[in-house]
Amino acid sequence: MTAALEIGGLSVSSGEIVALLGGNGAGKTTLIETVLGFRPGPVALFGKDVASLGVEQRVACGLGYVPQGRRVFAGLTVRENLEASSSLPARQRWRRVEEMLALFPMLGERPDARAWLLSGGQQQMLALARALMNDPRLLLLDEPTLGLAPAVVADLLRRLATMAAAGTAILLAEQRAALALGVAHRGVVLRNGGIVRSGSAAELIADPALADLMAGA
Repeated sequence: MTAALEIGGLSVSSGEIVALLGGNGAGKTTLIETVLGFRPGPVALFGKDVASLGVEQRVACGLGYVPQGRRVFAGLTVRENLEASSSLPARQRWRRVEEMLALFPMLGERPDARAWLLSGGQQQMLALARALMNDPRLLLLDEPTLGLAPAVVADLLRRLATMAAAGTAILLAEQRAALALGVAHRGVVLRNGGIVRSGSAAELIADPALADLMAGA
């Protein structure tokens, strides 16, 4: 099976969640930015070398991204945020917006609310819904649970598991290893931009050295 993503010693297959672990400065965001094309480096998406492609071309290959910090258009409504995130023709875009509003009830209840009026959890779900507007085959998430209430985190992780079961490849960057490994199939620990440990989620959870690796000891 062709991997959805290959970069360095890291690969993610369709239907798989891989946890990208490490503390602040470990290189998680840098790796994600390289996948997106914001930084130079060798990257393959679905078996295709995309190192020479720009961000928009990589998105067209089936790449979606949820950035750290719940970045949404604060002055736009929920519906407008979703519309602005899609390159689909108008009629298909409208249909996709309705699908997202149905998929995320907390957004469907407030489609005309300005994004700045939403709670942190609602803004994160909006950021995820924005990333899903183009129906990506590979989804990158950078610290998506940061600052969220436990109930919202649980809802988010359930959604990721459902997406993976439907065939989406997911790379989940997190500082909280136990949280990420609870939903991931495999994990990779970064330090100073390099992989220092990898294995199945069960192997990493059982590894007594994981905390030290995460801390950079």
